[in-house]
Amino acid sequence: MFVKSKCILLSLILGSTSLGIAGASLAATTHDHSQAEGVHALQLKAGERWATDAPLRKAMGALNESMRQSVAAIHENRLADAQYVQLAEQVRREVAYMVEHCKLPAEADAQLHLIIGKMLAGADSMAGETSTQRDGAIMLMGALSDYASYFADPGFTPIEH
Repeated sequence: MFVKSKCILLSLILGSTSLGIAGASLAATTHDHSQAEGVHALQLKAGERWATDAPLRKAMGALNESMRQSVAAIHENRLADAQYVQLAEQVRREVAYMVEHCKLPAEADAQLHLIIGKMLAGADSMAGETSTQRDGAIMLMGALSDYASYFADPGFTPIEH
């Protein structure tokens, strides 16, 4: 059931151009984790950040670096529409990689899916109308900040902005 759910979610992520909030909901509920049901807000594990695995660290690190290289242009409103679309496509690729290679315990996975939902909603905005692209990038920055706050990734350095 777990592998089947991952495949369904991966297909939806790769095949969709606008998952938005529905994607966030789906990402948070697709896995068969009985202990994770009903999770609606990010939380620490007994006051500590959640453990990570290598695929998660790799994907989040790649997204963080792309955003680090783009943050000045985003803040100065000079990032081209095509660059926002490229960032959105990268978010979807990295999320698909994370979902495919997920090895986190159920509770950590449920927390990660809250962040993934925010990332996908940001990607949808970045890939959509020009008027919302910058808002999508800001949403993605928030998701990366949440990751740094809630997941233990010693190699991840939050972006100062």
